[in-house]
Amino acid sequence: MSEITRRDFINGTLIVAGSSMLPFDASSQAAMVALDPSYYPPARTGLRGSHPGSNDHAHSRAWAGRSDWGPTTKLSETYDLVVVGGGLSGLSAAYFYQQEHGRDKKVLILDNHDDFGGHAKRNEHTVEGHTLLGEGGSETLEAPHEFGETVRNLMRDLGVDMERFKTAYDVDFYRRHNLGAVTYFNKQTFGQDKVVKHPFCDYPGFVEGLMRPTLSYEAAVRQTPLSEKGKEQLLRVLNGGQHVLKLPKEELGEYVRTHSYFDYLQNTLGVDDPGVLRMARHTAIDYAGSGTDVMSISQALGSGCLGSDPYVAWQDAMEEGDYQNYVNKNGGTYAVDRPFIHHFPDGNATLARSLVKKMIPKIGPGETAEEIVLSKFNYAELDQSSNSVRVRLNSTVVNVQHGGDPNSSSDVFVNYINDNKSYQVKAKGVVMACYNMMIPHIVPDLPKDQYEALRRLSKVPLQYTTVGVTNWRAMKEMGIGMAMCPGNIHQVVGMDYPVSMGGYEFTKTPNDPCILHMRSCPVGDTVGAPRIEQFREARYRMLGLQFEDYEEEIREHLGGMLPKELFNFDKDVKSISINRWAHAYAYGNAGALGRQPFGRITIANSDAISSSLMQRAVEQAWRAVQELG
Repeated sequence: MSEITRRDFINGTLIVAGSSMLPFDASSQAAMVALDPSYYPPARTGLRGSHPGSNDHAHSRAWAGRSDWGPTTKLSETYDLVVVGGGLSGLSAAYFYQQEHGRDKKVLILDNHDDFGGHAKRNEHTVEGHTLLGEGGSETLEAPHEFGETVRNLMRDLGVDMERFKTAYDVDFYRRHNLGAVTYFNKQTFGQDKVVKHPFCDYPGFVEGLMRPTLSYEAAVRQTPLSEKGKEQLLRVLNGGQHVLKLPKEELGEYVRTHSYFDYLQNTLGVDDPGVLRMARHTAIDYAGSGTDVMSISQALGSGCLGSDPYVAWQDAMEEGDYQNYVNKNGGTYAVDRPFIHHFPDGNATLARSLVKKMIPKIGPGETAEEIVLSKFNYAELDQSSNSVRVRLNSTVVNVQHGGDPNSSSDVFVNYINDNKSYQVKAKGVVMACYNMMIPHIVPDLPKDQYEALRRLSKVPLQYTTVGVTNWRAMKEMGIGMAMCPGNIHQVVGMDYPVSMGGYEFTKTPNDPCILHMRSCPVGDTVGAPRIEQFREARYRMLGLQFEDYEEEIREHLGGMLPKELFNFDKDVKSISINRWAHAYAYGNAGALGRQPFGRITIANSDAISSSLMQRAVEQAWRAVQELG
C-alpha cells in the first residue's frame, strides 16, 4: 500500500472512496448515508462548495440537453411536498410548509451536494487537536434592522438571540493585537513582495473593530512597489475621490449614478498605469460580484473601491450631502451605527443546521441556535423513513413534471440522479428552491414567457477559502487583520471573524491555531467586457483548476506576504478548504413573471428576487409555500 500524504486527506480522496462503497437500498434510499457513521461533510477539506461531481448531472442536462438517464426506479414514496434544493431557502420552505399544514406532513428535500445548507456551508478544521469553525460561503445575518416579520419570527423559532452577538463578537480583538488593513503587492504581478500598511480602499471597513490605517496616503503610496508614474497616479485617485465626494449636494447623486467608475479613473483622472488599474479593479471583491471596471461610481463607492474611505473621503460628504446614507441605501459597505457583528462561528451554516434540527430532532443535541454551534450532527438521521422530513443528499433533480394538465393535476413527479442511477418520487406539490436558471431545464413544460425570463438569469462566481494554521504569529508581526491582495487569485486574506459562542472559543493568542479566511471574486481577462461574459470566463477558469493549483497559489501567496522566519507553509498549514461557488450571487431578475406559480410547482430561492441576502431567501420560501395553498 502506498504512503498516504497530507494532500490525500485534503483532497478528500479517502472519504470519497469510502462513500462510494456504501450499501444502497433502491426501494427507499433511507440508508443512503445512514450506513456509514463516518459520513460528516463539514470536516471534509480540499475542493468544497460546489465540490467535484456535484454539478455533473445538472451540466449534462443544461449544456447537452441530456434526457436519457437509463432505467428509472419509481420509488414507493409519496410526499406532500418535495423541495428541490437544500439551501437556506429550501430548508425554510420545508419548515414553513409543516408550520402551515402540520408536522405530520411528509416532505422530501433533494440536494445535489454532499451536505445541506447551500452556500451556508460549514467548514471544520482540526489543527493540533483543536476544532476550528469557519464559513465556506454565506457568512452573516446582514442588515438585521431590515428583517421583516417572517424572518424575525423564524429567528425566534430557531432560538437566535440577536443581542447575543454584542458580547459574542470580540470588537476589541484587532485593537488588542494591533491588527489593521494592509495591501500586499506580490512579486509576480508587481515585481516585488511588499506589504504596505494601508488598504487604499474601504473594503475592510465591514470588519468591526479592525484598526484603521495611521499612514497618510502620501506615506503609504511612497512605500508601494509601483513605478514613479504609478505612484503619482495612485495618489491622484486617492485625492480625486475626495474631490468628487465634495461636489455640491444637488449634483453629487446624479453624477455618481450616471458616470462609469473606470471612465472616471481613465478619462477624468488620467490613470493608465496597469498596476493602479489592477488595484482599482480588484477592490470590490464579493460585494458587487464583479470588478469595478463594469460599475458606476456609485456602485464602486458602495463596494469600497480604491480611494473610498468613510473616515477620510466621506467625512465632508456626510456633513454636506449626507452621502453616507445615500451609499447605504444603494448597496454601501456598512453603516457606522449598524455594527457588522452578526456572525456565527460557522457563518449562516448555524441557521441551516438549526432548521434541520427543528425538522429532524434526532440529528443531534441542542435546541437554540447557540447550543447547536458545537453540536455534532449524525447525518445518518437525515433520510430515515420514520422522519416526516427527509433530506436526501447527492441527488440531482433532472425533471419535474405534472402528472397531467398543470392547471388541474394533483400530482407532480420528480426525477433525480443519485450514484448515476435514476429515481422518481411523487408529490402533491413542489417548491423549486434551486438555482432559478436551472428551472427551465428541469421543468420541461413551463409557459414560454416564463421559460424565457428564467433563461436570462446568470450567476456570479465567488470563492471562499479557509486555511487551518497552527498559529498566527506571522499575521501578528505584520499587523495584518485583513490584507487586500490585487495581484493574487484570492484578493483578500485575513483573520476570521472573532466570534466565541455556544462553547466555541475564537483563537486567543498568536501561538494558538486559527483559520485564515481568503476571498476571491474571479473576473474575466478583458477589462470592461460585459459582466455575463466575464462571469462565464471566470467560472470556467475556476472550475478548471485542480486542488494542487490552488494549494500552490496559496503557498506562494502566504509565503510571499508573511515573514519566512515566522511562517513555514509545510509546517504551519494543516488543512485547506477551497469553497468554489461557480454559481453564487444572482445576476439578473426574472421578476414576477419568472417566479410565478406553475400548477403545483412554485419557485423560491433568493434568485427569485435577485438577491444574495439570507432574509430574501427566507422570504421567497414563505411566498412559495403560501402559493401552494
